[in-house]
Order: sequence, then C-alpha cells, then structure tokens
Amino acid sequence: MSDPVSSPSTRIRIMTVDDHEIFRGGIAFALEAYEDLELVGEAHSGEEALRLCEQVRPDVILMDMRMPGLDGPTTTQAIRQQFPQVRVLALTSFHDEQLVQRAMAAGAIGYLLKGIPVKELVAAIRAASAGRSTLDDQALQALIRATQSGPSLGDDLTDREREVLALLVEGLSNPEIADRLVISLPTAKAHMRSILAKLRVSSRTEAATVAVKYDLVS
Repeated sequence: MSDPVSSPSTRIRIMTVDDHEIFRGGIAFALEAYEDLELVGEAHSGEEALRLCEQVRPDVILMDMRMPGLDGPTTTQAIRQQFPQVRVLALTSFHDEQLVQRAMAAGAIGYLLKGIPVKELVAAIRAASAGRSTLDDQALQALIRATQSGPSLGDDLTDREREVLALLVEGLSNPEIADRLVISLPTAKAHMRSILAKLRVSSRTEAATVAVKYDLVS
C-alpha cells in the first residue's frame, strides 16, 4: 500500500545511477508503490548520468559511489555544477571514510547504504527533495572526524584524476588528455573540473603549479 500524498502535482522526479542493472531494477520496483515518487531515468555510468540529467531533469538522483569511468563523487560534482537545483543522494555499499568525505564535498545532500529499508530510503528521497540531509550513522561519524583533521591537499584525488593531472603537468590539452587516456572529451573535462575544485585553484596553470609543488604526480 502506497503512502498517501496531497496531489499528483507533488510527485518527485527520481533518477538512478548505478552500474548494476539488477540493483537499478530493484529500486524501480520499490518506487512503484509510492504515488508521490516517479522514476524518470536510469543511468549505468557517470557519463550517461550527465547526458540523461539534461534530458529528464530529475529532482533527486540516487547515485552509486563506485563505478567504472566517472565515479560517484566526480559525477555528483559535475551534476551539481550544471544543475544546481538537482539533489544527489549517495547510495553505496561502502563505508569508506574518504569516500564519504568526497561525496559530501562534491555536493551530495545525503549518504546512505544500499541495505537501507525501502521506507527509510523513501523518507530520505522526500527529505532531499525538500533540501534536508539524511546521513548514515557511520557516514556522520566520518564527517565529524574530517572536521577534526582535514586531509592534506590532493589526498582526495582519485587514481584517474592523478593520471589526468600528470598529463596536464606535461602540457597536454583536454582533447589530448582524452585521446591519451582513451576517454571522451566530456569525461576529461569533468575530471579537470574535479581536480581544480579539490586543489582549490581556478586555472589549469595553478593546478600544474600545485601538483609540482606538492609532488602530487610522479
């Protein structure tokens, strides 16, 4: 039996981003029971999520954190930059402290584990739509620890971002980096935006300078 809603006009538009089709299917099935929730799109990767978000304009995105290609935090940051009105809920199997910190720094409004009961997930979706955060207990503890001792500059760069940064230091352009790493140009640009944000710089030149100064690339 679905929860009562005030009117169909209050329906929350939801998109899922996860590389596991079975998990996406489970979410789709679960959401059918709630009249105020509407699944408007499913993406199997971060790259597809960026394209699909433009088309379906969701209110809330359920975002896996570990995916091939663009990972969850990088995709979250790119979406929040392009579509600031979209709320992103991190939904993952991992309690990794650094992953929690990266997700929240990227702009996620909440961090939940995939084993969460459906009713709690639905409550988190409704809260996210209203601009309220929902955090798993262990995720909350990770954020508390982060405020007590923040990571060193560049510690939160992913392996792929370090590869992109190394090529940037070599003087390669975004198209050249995309070609060298065999990734799309939009993916290379998304990595670059994430690198600039994590290094707290505003230009490629500054990023290269910081990378050399702090020995962030080999």
